[in-house]
Amino acid sequence: MEQGVFPEQLRVARALHGRSRDRLAGAAGVSPSAVANVEMGKPHRASSLAAIRSALEDAGVEFTNGDQPRARLKTA
Repeated sequence: MEQGVFPEQLRVARALHGRSRDRLAGAAGVSPSAVANVEMGKPHRASSLAAIRSALEDAGVEFTNGDQPRARLKTA
């Protein structure tokens, strides 16, 4: 996936932020099925992944990579 972002990270990020798939889809400008496909690792458009990631990052989520990829809320 793009820049080391994994489906699990996206699911965790959405849960951390308390967003439904519908709400995240609206914020990202994609369909709820696009969010589901990305989260399940199914075929999707690179632009959908980029939009979803951007919407989560704009909402305060930080994706970390390395030995254990994670997602967390940014701290002030």
